[in-house]
Amino acid sequence: MSSTAVSPGCAAGTGQMLARGFKSSFVPDTTPIVFVLDENASVRESLEHLIRREGWRSAAFESADEFFSLPPVNVPNCLLLDAGAASFDAFDLQRRVAADRLSTSIIFMAARINVGTAVKAMKSGAVEVFKKPIPEDALVSAIREALKHSRTNLAREALRSRYSGLSRREREVMALVTSGLLNKQVGGELGISEITVKKHRGRVMQKMQANSIADLVKMAEKISFQYLSGIGGFEA
Repeated sequence: MSSTAVSPGCAAGTGQMLARGFKSSFVPDTTPIVFVLDENASVRESLEHLIRREGWRSAAFESADEFFSLPPVNVPNCLLLDAGAASFDAFDLQRRVAADRLSTSIIFMAARINVGTAVKAMKSGAVEVFKKPIPEDALVSAIREALKHSRTNLAREALRSRYSGLSRREREVMALVTSGLLNKQVGGELGISEITVKKHRGRVMQKMQANSIADLVKMAEKISFQYLSGIGGFEA
């Protein structure tokens, strides 16, 4: 990997045009996506060239409105965010992404960044903060880390969604089964027959997409951790 810095290239098309192309061409693909939100067209093109060279998909935007006009995606993704933009507040955008696009990791970049801004960005969840021009190898490494975070968040959200689809009784059965109780013991705890327990257990396995009880136990452990950590909005 070259250690040269990402530098401006030729002017790119508008973010709106890029967004339209992204919607029509890339949605079926599962390749990770790196979004670029920067007011400078030449910076957008330079970054897109680097992103595509590394085998990722890219979509670049000039404004926050253009970026948010694109629906959230269900593949690993991250956002290279121009923290020095004049048309939007980077921290407001970061909060909006955190609320509405849980799988999108953010990398801050700006021509001028002070220590206070960098610390605030990192505490608010940014994967990395860069001062332009950015060394290519450092940026690629940060993007890989951001996509890794995104994969974790996507898996967490998928688990949350499946667990939310369980009925209250199915959650009770899941909790008792994954604690090591036999069907008969689960039935005794809940005051239902063993046959009914088996039916609930089968539905739990199907809805949670678990191939075995061992898989279900691992899922239950993750759910418990996320609930105790306040992650993902799990109910008690």
